[in-house]
Amino acid sequence: MTALPPAFLAAPIAHRALHDRTAGRPENSIEAVRAAVAAGFGIEIDIQPALDGAPMVFHDYDLKRLTGATGAISQRSRAELRELPLLGGVCAIPTLEDVLDEVAGRVPLLIEIKDQDGAMGRGVGPLERAVARVLAGYDGPVALMSFNPHSVAELAEAAPDIPRGLTTCAYQRPGWPALPGPVRRLLRAIPDFDRVDAAFISHRWSDLARPRVAELKAQGAAILCWTTRSPRDEAAARSVAQNVTFEGYVPPLA
Repeated sequence: MTALPPAFLAAPIAHRALHDRTAGRPENSIEAVRAAVAAGFGIEIDIQPALDGAPMVFHDYDLKRLTGATGAISQRSRAELRELPLLGGVCAIPTLEDVLDEVAGRVPLLIEIKDQDGAMGRGVGPLERAVARVLAGYDGPVALMSFNPHSVAELAEAAPDIPRGLTTCAYQRPGWPALPGPVRRLLRAIPDFDRVDAAFISHRWSDLARPRVAELKAQGAAILCWTTRSPRDEAAARSVAQNVTFEGYVPPLA
């Protein structure tokens, strides 16, 4: 297991970077990344693949909410996507390389690989390997995670020296309507932590009281959480978590 660097347990981590569309900083945008770096916060970003497999920094599977365009992000080439502006900003959808160049090791970068199987199954691999290739030689604190444990297992093979973790939650049906019940029940128990040689979990903040979280913390796992949206949320989360991923407010650095 590669341990999570201490930097990930210091400054709060800005969810999808320090975004605020009303201020011209859409989520996962270069503008939001620049703002997070300037403020000294860690950064969490999401990765989806372009048609040619390039890792793009983008949360949704569909382009509509964030760009106004139609169709899946995976049906557009990297070149097309780099010309597609994010709503509320000036810059287009960035590649992972774009974000690495902007961050340049100055703050921790927490990278979530979005599930490409569709049901948290084994239909993964190309995106994880593409991310590993881009990160080769990057000089800065970086960690990888995914809700899909098979994705994390792929990362263990493709990038064994980069810390990895599981993004986790209670998997209640209202939030996961397309995920089969047996899969939700399995993942709720976080059974794959040791199998994928994870160093941490990033768990839904409002569910941190779950016994399995306490078990993992007791065995030495780092506990991060997502996504606090107020100082009150953050205070509650920090009773268990060692750091928070936040959005919608600006927490103190110390």
